[in-house]
Formats: sequence, structure tokens, C-alpha cells
Amino acid sequence: MKILVVGSFVMDQIASTEVFPCEGQTVLGTGFHKAPGGKGANQAVQAARLGAAVTMVGKLGRDTNGQEMLAVCKKANICVDHVAFDDEAASGCAVIILEEAPEKSTRNRIIVIPGANMRLLPDDVAFLWDAIRQYDMVMLQLEIPMEINELVARIAHENGVPVMLNPAPSAPLSDNLLSRLTFLSPNEHEAEDLTGIHIRHTNLEANLDDAKKAADILLQKGVKNVLITLGSAGAALFNSEGVFYAPSVPGVTAVDPTAAGDSFIGAFCCGYCCKWDWDSILRFANHTAAITVSHMGAMPSLPMLSQVEAYFASQQAVLPDISRLRG
Repeated sequence: MKILVVGSFVMDQIASTEVFPCEGQTVLGTGFHKAPGGKGANQAVQAARLGAAVTMVGKLGRDTNGQEMLAVCKKANICVDHVAFDDEAASGCAVIILEEAPEKSTRNRIIVIPGANMRLLPDDVAFLWDAIRQYDMVMLQLEIPMEINELVARIAHENGVPVMLNPAPSAPLSDNLLSRLTFLSPNEHEAEDLTGIHIRHTNLEANLDDAKKAADILLQKGVKNVLITLGSAGAALFNSEGVFYAPSVPGVTAVDPTAAGDSFIGAFCCGYCCKWDWDSILRFANHTAAITVSHMGAMPSLPMLSQVEAYFASQQAVLPDISRLRG
């Protein structure tokens, strides 16, 4: 399968602390490290590590961060022929604060500085007018200019290629863009921003009636499938066939949730391209993301297919037919 990712590169700078500082407060941290990331690159690497043939389109600065992130993509066998360099802007970076409270799952807060990601131009994706049909799926996010997302979605839609948009970080979306999407994959907070519907929680369970109300608003705008991730409550898919819900994998303690959503979406898209049923796709994506949150860093935590296969076995869960992913 061939997957095209048009998106961001971000070098994560991660500080760990036992308590988030309040306004005007200084606290001592417990650790610091850097790790390559970015929603686009994360999703591309995850899909590649699961067996897809991935092409990445994005823009980097001419700096060491850019070279390091490009090297990780090359190591994952991602085609980077259409990754461009900007002579003025630095590569994207992020500041991530992890709150590692004793005996609790880790929480995060993230500030992204887009840098060269926001210098991606229509000329950088113009090759897709001729090349788009060679791909089985296109994956987009919102850490690049909205103009580029609109253009790529239009090219893909007009050529019958499925489009997945992860609307993060949260931003308004035009009706034209929504009508061209095969999948829209917000988390519960992004879904509320897009629809005004708050999804209530009781302990580890999300209110699926609330989620359906939010999804229905987006489906009415032309989105074919709305995939809402619900944190520790799992994920739910809404489409004309009905509602498909998958709870999160039990017994998982989050070490670093930074790339969990990207891992989930990369795995979901692989499952979709394998033509599995919805329940199998959701189960595969949940197990893949569970591995990711159990490790530190964005790209370093994204699992290989062999790790996912072993994790399914350890959970005594039914693994879908991964023969196509094995190549």
C-alpha cells in the first residue's frame, strides 16, 4: 500500500516535572531530552514502521534539527524526495512539559513553534496533480498552512483518493474542506471546538450520545467518516453504517502520551488500506497507540509491526490479517 503524508516536522524538547508550574511559579524538573516529532512526520513514521510505503511532503529549515528529523524518516524507509528546505525559517520545534505525578498516568502540555512548516507553498505540492493517483490514501494535519491542506484535499478528492484529516492543533475548517474528507479524526476537545458539543465522561467511560451528536454535525457537512478519539475511554467511529466503538486497551499506564494520537491514526490508516472491518481497524489502532504511550518521546515510541504483533499476543487479543503489511 502507498500512503502520502503532507504535514509537519517538529523537534520536541521535553521537560519532565512532578507538578505543572502555576503562573509566576518556578519548579525543579526531573529530566529533559529531545526527540524528533511533528504530527505529519509522526504519522508517516508510524505507517512506515507498520509496513506501508510512505511518501512525506513537508518543509524543514537548514539546521541540525532538520537534518536529524530527515534522517529518522530515511531510516524508516520513507520517501523524502518531496521534502523541501527553507533558507530563512528554522525547522519546527515544540516545548513539551510532562507532569509525572506518582502513581498516576502522565499528562502533557505542548507549545508548537511551526517555523518552516508554515512556509510550505502550493508549488511544493503541485506535483500531486499528476502523481496523486498512485497513492491509496492521503493523510493531513493542521501544523502546515490551511491553504495547502485545502489544495491537497481538493486534488485527492477530484481523483478519488481517500483523505484523512487530523484537525490538530484545533482550527476552524471550511465547508469545502470538510466535504472533501473521507475521514476526520478529532480528539474530543477538537470535536467540541468544531461543533460546540461537549463530550461528557464518567470515570473511564465517555458519553457516546454526546459524541454522536458532534459527529452528526460533521457528517452533515459532507465528511464520510468521523473518528473521535476519547483518551482513556477509547475511540468511536461514526458513519452511514452506524457507530463503531472500541475501548482503550486495559492496564496501560501512560509514560508519555505525546504521540498517541498520531500512532493511532497511522495504524488506523494502515488498517483501512488493508480493507479490514471497522472493529478490526479500531482494535489494531488502539493496541498500537497503547504501546506508544508506554514509552518516552514521539518518534522513538512509535512501534514496529513486530512489536504490535507481540503485544496482541500478550493481551490475548485477535490480531487482524497483517499479511499485506508484512509485504
